[in-house]
Amino acid sequence: MLVLTRKVDQGIMIGDNIRVIVVDVRGDQVKLGIEAPREVVVHREEVYREIQAENARAALKSAVDLRTLESVIAAKQPGKAGPSRD
Repeated sequence: MLVLTRKVDQGIMIGDNIRVIVVDVRGDQVKLGIEAPREVVVHREEVYREIQAENARAALKSAVDLRTLESVIAAKQPGKAGPSRD
């Protein structure tokens, strides 16, 4: 881990296109500004961890059998008995 000391209005560069700036320091809180291209996703760590956990939970759910789903949809449409397999 790289540990740096920065003052208000000082920053660091990550690669060529991400800039992190110390905006304010009050007590035990540091306010950071992040300049990054739109295609770079930036989240607070706790939000990122929750997104990862939700993705893992979604990946564990059983896949839907598409043929069963087609049958259910077809059965709900008037005048259709079910999907045809020609």
